[in-house]
Amino acid sequence: MRGKVLITGASRGIGAATARYLAEQGYGLCLNYHRNRAAAEALAAELGERYGVPCIAVQADVSQEAEVVRLFEEMDARLGPLTHLVNNAGILQPQMKVLEMSAERINKTLGTNVTSYFLCCREAVRRMTAGGSIVNVSSAAARLGSAGEYVDYAASKGAIDVLTRGLSLEVAALGIRVNGVRPGFIYTEMHADGGEPGRVDRIKGNIPLQRGGQPAEVAAAIAWLLSDEASYATGTFIDVAGGR
Repeated sequence: MRGKVLITGASRGIGAATARYLAEQGYGLCLNYHRNRAAAEALAAELGERYGVPCIAVQADVSQEAEVVRLFEEMDARLGPLTHLVNNAGILQPQMKVLEMSAERINKTLGTNVTSYFLCCREAVRRMTAGGSIVNVSSAAARLGSAGEYVDYAASKGAIDVLTRGLSLEVAALGIRVNGVRPGFIYTEMHADGGEPGRVDRIKGNIPLQRGGQPAEVAAAIAWLLSDEASYATGTFIDVAGGR
């Protein structure tokens, strides 16, 4: 086995694609989910059977500290010591200008998209030894701003970029690497959460490669950064955004 990976938000989209990619490469997996138990457990069973790797699904709202601690303790007990973390859980709320945003909306976005990453990084680093690796899933929105649509989401991903860089410097001497992936317009269910399921098709003409991306393309970048092939990469980012 190549290692044991926790993937947050693993029941769909980029998280599920990353689980498939890593299972094929021989990693043991802990698939975290918040609400979609059926999808997460079905994926865990499928990957365990197909690739012969240990794979479990564990429910937790990773924006809540007590639930993050429980998630990691359950992984310890059922799967064994964590070696890799993919911070992927996140929310996208309906499109809205900043002038219309409430504190409740802003805090929900930041709690889910930022606090969860900090907490999971904390628990991961407490368990990791030299060779451990963390990949934080950010977004091209951190560079682009998402004006008129999701500035709160973009700001949350900007915070993740800073977390990635800062934590990478804190733990480099321990032999733990921390990197980020910034997906662009990817065909996932998240766009429906924002109220526009067809958003990628609307925007793809403005992307240099003239198409949206697939979750598996992001998963490949995540897997490389996790692996020993990226052993000299830390505090860095891969943009998977079609040139935008």
